[in-house]
Amino acid sequence: MMKFSCEKVLLQSAIAVTSRAVAQKSSIPALEGLLLHVDSRLTVSGYNMQTGIRTKVSADVVSGGDIVLNARLFGDIIRRMPDDVVTVSVDDRQTVHLSCGDANFDILGLSAADYPDLPEVEDEYAMSIQQKTLRAMIEEVAFAVSTNESRPVHTGALFEISDAGLTMVAVDGFRLAVRREKLENMEGGAFSFVAPGSALSEVKGICADTEDLATVTLGRRHILFEVGDTELICRRLEGEFLDYKNAIPRKNPITLIADTKSLIESIDRVSVVISDKLKSPVRCLFECDKVTLTAKTGNGESRDVCRLSGDGGGLEIGFNNRYLMEALRYAPADTVKIELNTGVSPAVIVPVEGEENFLYMVLPVRLKSAE
Repeated sequence: MMKFSCEKVLLQSAIAVTSRAVAQKSSIPALEGLLLHVDSRLTVSGYNMQTGIRTKVSADVVSGGDIVLNARLFGDIIRRMPDDVVTVSVDDRQTVHLSCGDANFDILGLSAADYPDLPEVEDEYAMSIQQKTLRAMIEEVAFAVSTNESRPVHTGALFEISDAGLTMVAVDGFRLAVRREKLENMEGGAFSFVAPGSALSEVKGICADTEDLATVTLGRRHILFEVGDTELICRRLEGEFLDYKNAIPRKNPITLIADTKSLIESIDRVSVVISDKLKSPVRCLFECDKVTLTAKTGNGESRDVCRLSGDGGGLEIGFNNRYLMEALRYAPADTVKIELNTGVSPAVIVPVEGEENFLYMVLPVRLKSAE
């Protein structure tokens, strides 16, 4: 009824990519499986009703057709096959015969008729960007995506596309991350949407470290990411995203310049006494050309000094060590400019060199003055 053969390595990587969108447990058994569609090539699809991933694989096709295979079982079998050509054949009773070298398996498939269609995405608006750029941008804002379901729109990242390029924004109530890059091209004019954080981590996974283009297409309710032979489709998040342009204070009286790596090391050092059980802000005292960092918990007290340039005027401000550290760790710059105002105003971190292609804002933690 249906028969094809394919290199084990290609099949294995297609299963790995698409399995990420397979439902772990579903009331629809087909959704715990992968859909194999065979015409001139093999298309493997995974879908959990939120995010769908499908990828095309070159195969020697004897006869076409469709079948659904349990993702975990199919993946386990192919992974254990010898490195050779895998032949898959399906009979009228949906028994699937898998063979490779001397290894043979017979498993039961499910009818593809029970597999829900992946959403169609109308292509009114689209943009293209290098895969490695998209991957870096997602990585450098995704850490600030909210995990709080009470504001669902903030559990995703905002994409704003215009002649100026792509701006990506994430915010979680404690910090905000903004990244900008030029685009290769865009169609249909300026547009914007919010993509779920969970889908973006999958997009990051399918983008390679290459200059090949990834295309993003906006539909009425869904977004399509096309990366090479792989497509990812996810729902758009609805709702009012934070007006981030007005949330960022840029008239800050204090400007300091820090070496990113040195400051990360200092924060990391004083954070040793901080744990999940024993929390404490990192207290920063910004003076002339230096910042003194201290932390104090039941584990003990720590203190370190980091050199920087500029005068902090004796400003004392506290930060959550993780939020400050992540902002610096994801900053794609060796030296950063830190803008401060008062002990209760947000700190803004931007690169010193080049254009402001990224900006982070971190809210301070109120310090108890008696500590």
